[in-house]
Amino acid sequence: MTLSTILDRAARQLIHTIPAGLPAGSTPPAGVALAVRAPGFDQTAHAGFRALPTSQTDAVPLGLDTQHDLASVTKVVATTTAIIRLMSDRLLELDDPVRRYLPRFCDGRKDEITVRQLLQHRAGLWEWQPLYLAADTVDAGFEFVDRHPLRYAPGTARHYSDFGFIQLGRIIGSVTGLPLPEAIDALVIGPLGLGSTQFARSLSDDVATSSLGDQAEFVMVDTGTPYPVPYTSGDFSGWRRTPVRGVVNDGNAFHLFDGVSGHAGLFSTLPDLINFADAFARYRDHEQLWRPEVAEEFFSAGPDPEQALGFRRSQLEVGGRQLDLLWHPGFVGCVIGFVPGHGVSLALASNRLVTPGIPIPTDTLWQRLLGAATAVLDETLGSAHREART
Repeated sequence: MTLSTILDRAARQLIHTIPAGLPAGSTPPAGVALAVRAPGFDQTAHAGFRALPTSQTDAVPLGLDTQHDLASVTKVVATTTAIIRLMSDRLLELDDPVRRYLPRFCDGRKDEITVRQLLQHRAGLWEWQPLYLAADTVDAGFEFVDRHPLRYAPGTARHYSDFGFIQLGRIIGSVTGLPLPEAIDALVIGPLGLGSTQFARSLSDDVATSSLGDQAEFVMVDTGTPYPVPYTSGDFSGWRRTPVRGVVNDGNAFHLFDGVSGHAGLFSTLPDLINFADAFARYRDHEQLWRPEVAEEFFSAGPDPEQALGFRRSQLEVGGRQLDLLWHPGFVGCVIGFVPGHGVSLALASNRLVTPGIPIPTDTLWQRLLGAATAVLDETLGSAHREART
């Protein structure tokens, strides 16, 4: 089997097979696109469809240039990267108090919270609330996040929080004096050449359906799982009950923030995602964008080994070596990852929520890509390492 065939086979398996250990009724995504790039290897693969084929809709293939809702991958492609650039320009520091940029974020122990803690998900903020049930304007939504009591003591533990990245997006706006889309265009999208990436809506009609409606958040509100909320689904009349395509899937971003937030809202393509990951995989080649020592601080483990600044962190074994893998998933089914300093980058784009049964978790899809990528990387990087040792 050739190295490129490994990736083609992985793409087909992702849309046709169910990994062991998942709940009964689990079904694969309608489509998937994959990319792996490393020294001496640069391959992509795709399989499946942009939407779930039915008797009423055509089965349109999902291609490499299909647009995808990035969901929480926005947290690193837009927000974390913009913070890296602002720090590299010495316009912001990690240990700056958040209240310096957001003066209304100050009651209780909020005045202790720093930019670093937001990036580490250790600020003590709530993970999620349906802000569109608490506010009806963007400013009212921001005020709710500013005033809402902390859920945890700051700095005590990691609790993955959309609220924290909503605040980071606002900090970027405060520092630059620009609306968030303009700031991200200037700091990230333009400099990195991500011409198929933008906030709020897809750039073309070639776009994957992201879900069959707002069912996931509808259930979260009614069950209070995984986060308790003081509302019921009957408190909101704007639920989407038809397939979501070309507009933001995340409820807070769509229903309240006009598709633009620090935690979600970007659309992009697989080529842009792999190019983004590649820039960080070869971060020392981009000193015109960021200071290498700033990037390295963002790659390092914090108090929680699995969390860096903005990025998640794990290990990837290649050729008998343990390499640091920085990555981030999105709820809709996209993931980016890279091994800094080794030129290894990976990207996954899928519409995992478009399925007749229980969606396969994004992390499970990612682990299956990593399994295929490891076989490729063992052959490319591993052989080069062995030759260097001899």
